[in-house]
Amino acid sequence: MELILKEDITGLGYKNDIVTVKNGYGRNYLIPTGKAVIASESAKKMLAEELKQRAHKLEKIKNEALALAEKLSAVSLTIPTKVSATGAIYGSVNSLQISDELKKLGYDINRKTIEVKDVKEVGAYKATIRLHKEVTVEVPFEVVAEEA
Repeated sequence: MELILKEDITGLGYKNDIVTVKNGYGRNYLIPTGKAVIASESAKKMLAEELKQRAHKLEKIKNEALALAEKLSAVSLTIPTKVSATGAIYGSVNSLQISDELKKLGYDINRKTIEVKDVKEVGAYKATIRLHKEVTVEVPFEVVAEEA
């Protein structure tokens, strides 16, 4: 089933992308929740016209994402967390903690755009932030033991 996305969906695509999904996923989830519409010929023509009209706006949004990526590439985070005697973290560090640390520095980044691999020990790691469908930035962060 071919659909036009109405919003960004992690792992599937970005707004106004034409994607192919299984019939049940499209019919039972994406279309009823308003996240997608069926990609008929008329819908594709309307999408093409809308994209043509919004091309300069999209360029501006991309330039803003590039500027933010430039600023974020210079950022290095330190995340204090509770640690056992062996150096293992109680729980794990995820995108929520990274988003909170970025907020403290003045960057309002949605946690859903931050990708982090399993962080369960003290050490240095990298988080990937998707700011735009063509703009990603890696932010290094270090997990340290919280002082008691």
